[in-house]
Amino acid sequence: MAEPVSVDEVAEAMFRMISDAQGVRKLKPNDVSKATIERFGPERCGKGTCKEAIRQLVDSGRCIYTYFGGSYIELPRPEQEPS
Repeated sequence: MAEPVSVDEVAEAMFRMISDAQGVRKLKPNDVSKATIERFGPERCGKGTCKEAIRQLVDSGRCIYTYFGGSYIELPRPEQEPS
């Protein structure tokens, strides 16, 4: 059986994905999770790991939730970054 991916590794992959999409399209947390599970494989990365990685990104201030008719996860604008 393949070794599970760490939450930190999943968070980094998600951060890169969100960074690459910034300004091009808005990503929903569920879309980010699905793409991450597809990338690492369901045997190495599950929904719980993805949820924890998103929580880590938001709690650290590297990403924020926005709401425009639905919830999205994005990078904070410069005026929103924690000091």
